[in-house]
Amino acid sequence: MQNSFYKWVPDWRGWVLPILVILAWDAMSRLDANHAYAFASLGQIWAGVVELSRSGELLVNVLASVQRALTGLLLGASAGFLVGSLVAVSRTANILITPIYHAIRQVPLLGLVPLFALWFGNGDSSKLIVVSLSAFYPVVLSTFEGMWQVDRKFNEVGQVYRLSRWQIYRRITLPAALPQVFTGFSLALAFAWLATIGSELLFTAGAGLGNLMMNAQEASRMDVLIIVTFVIGVLGYLMSLLIKLASAHLFKWRQVH
Repeated sequence: MQNSFYKWVPDWRGWVLPILVILAWDAMSRLDANHAYAFASLGQIWAGVVELSRSGELLVNVLASVQRALTGLLLGASAGFLVGSLVAVSRTANILITPIYHAIRQVPLLGLVPLFALWFGNGDSSKLIVVSLSAFYPVVLSTFEGMWQVDRKFNEVGQVYRLSRWQIYRRITLPAALPQVFTGFSLALAFAWLATIGSELLFTAGAGLGNLMMNAQEASRMDVLIIVTFVIGVLGYLMSLLIKLASAHLFKWRQVH
């Protein structure tokens, strides 16, 4: 487990460019008043971190965004797994559901925002639907492809042993498809996090990092915008790292030595 952890820790040389960018940013902030407005200095950014931490505003909005992302991921991925499994094992369901799925999938989520706003308002319901849909699409596709690509000979072996369709699904089809299903889940997590921030920018009611960014923009708080952007990136990276570690642990048997 320790080796797999260090595998995903960036090499120290990867910090060279970010440090140079930070130093250049700070230098730009000291040129004149216009640059000071466009490029908040490191001192201003640190003062903003202290302010947001003491007030608890940053923590409240972080928790709201993470909870929204995980809830939408759970709902969307669960529905996606069920639909993907159904269309993979049932020809009738494949015929009925697949055309609708592909038709809806072609509509960008941003194009559905006005519709959701009219139906569900400008609050958490609309945000949760956007996040859930963003997680739903990749899980359906990965689950279907993973199960559809299982070698038919495995199912024939199950039939030889007189296994029921449910037993074949549970003991043969699902275990064989799990790696690809997990790949779809990792994509769903990334999409859910992006959709969370995007929905909070579009539907401004309620707490969230996107809402905090909008408030900072209205108040011309460049330091807060930089802080929130950094936090969003760090949280997204940590989520991706956790998924990679989980994948390396769960699917050790796939690794070729």
